[in-house]
Amino acid sequence: MSLPKDFLWGFATAAYQIEGSHNVDGRGPSIWDTFSAIPGKIADGSSGAVACDSYKRTSEDIELLKSLGATAYRFSIAWSRIIPLGGRNDPINQAGIDHYVKFVDDLLEAGIQPFITLFHWDLPDALDKRYGGLLNRVEFPLDFENYARVMFKAIPKCQHWITFNEPWCSAILGYNTGYFAPGHTSDRSKSAVGDSAREPWIAGHNMLVAHGRAVKAYREDFKPTQGGEIGITLNGDATLPWDPEDPADVEACDRKIEFAISWFADPIYFGKYPDSMLKQLGDRLPTFTPEELALVKGSNDFYGMNHYTANYIKHKTGVPPEDDFLGNLETLFYNKAGDCIGPETQSFWLRPHAQGFRDLLNWLSKRYGYPKIYVTENGTSLKGENDLPLEQIVEDDFRVKYFDDYVNAMAKAHSEDGVNVKAYLAWSLLDNYEWAEGFETRFGVTFVDYVNNQKRYPKKSAKSLKPLFDSLIKKD
Repeated sequence: MSLPKDFLWGFATAAYQIEGSHNVDGRGPSIWDTFSAIPGKIADGSSGAVACDSYKRTSEDIELLKSLGATAYRFSIAWSRIIPLGGRNDPINQAGIDHYVKFVDDLLEAGIQPFITLFHWDLPDALDKRYGGLLNRVEFPLDFENYARVMFKAIPKCQHWITFNEPWCSAILGYNTGYFAPGHTSDRSKSAVGDSAREPWIAGHNMLVAHGRAVKAYREDFKPTQGGEIGITLNGDATLPWDPEDPADVEACDRKIEFAISWFADPIYFGKYPDSMLKQLGDRLPTFTPEELALVKGSNDFYGMNHYTANYIKHKTGVPPEDDFLGNLETLFYNKAGDCIGPETQSFWLRPHAQGFRDLLNWLSKRYGYPKIYVTENGTSLKGENDLPLEQIVEDDFRVKYFDDYVNAMAKAHSEDGVNVKAYLAWSLLDNYEWAEGFETRFGVTFVDYVNNQKRYPKKSAKSLKPLFDSLIKKD
């Protein structure tokens, strides 16, 4: 059991979750600044205004990465630091560009490869207000391409670009359930605006086209001289049938992955939406124009995979409600026989089940022709971690075991199943702002003391990854 000798590993974060400095050096507001200010939207009423203060602590974060032995670091750029109003005719903020240019230079000097995400959910608020943000089929892809070009030009040294992080979350949580910014939903007790049956599919379509535009720009105008690569990061859970003897549950397992992942991956690899989605959603799923299709099909140099958990899947019968986004099925933690899929964590949606990681790596590889896969997020929260004293928090054996189990499952997928996995970025380097869950849920390998000047304390898990990867990565 092993990983290839050029395998990269390290940690991942996102701008709004760690940077803070929300009004420093010309940064404009994002939809998350606006959303987190609405009472009741965030579990603890907090925001990312300060978070881990990483905007001001880049050298400290790099020292931490070096001390842990990381060879790669994935972070995201705050679009509203680069173009505060977001649009292609709006002013560019040089101070924002300079910050990230220096950060990349410092990472490379430390021997750490940057993986840069262009969009990790923090749309400039001005674009949401100006034309509906992700819902605008004409303006949004053009503005995203412009922003991407600004970054490609500014940071020629970056060899690994990610266009969108988890577009499923932006579309479904942002425009169906209203759980994430901008909070659209058909539930009028939660939002005055939104159409849960239609808006998420429009947002997803427009992100695919925007991704395609950025990829075309990079390949034609930057890749020939810079030599890097570009792709998208998609999230999805592993699936097991609630009743393995019921063909309808077995079939629903595939359908669940199709509604989560293939919604985006099928257009990129095959040039069409999955049949299961077309069948259920009909004309609510936008139709690609020939121009859009030319942009989207074939637009991945690698597959970015975010993965955390697994579910038992039980099919439903009858007509699904209009706002259904799962594929007419239930996701459960117990199967028909009463088996539990994995232990509880602080996150209601997350239960460790490492075999599911291997299974999903194989599912994706078989469906999409064994593409190069970068695992761009994987990690866990711990039930009640935030309530423990510091000396117990840093002894995070549960997280150590999670990483051990999941990384070994990945290594088996590579060495025994032929999966072409080339990088692993653990979520996350730091405890950080966990979106609608605020600061109550911690995912970091490093404890951040939010009440005492954001001081960092590496946990046991932080130091467990280097020996783990040293034991698995092939030597010359």
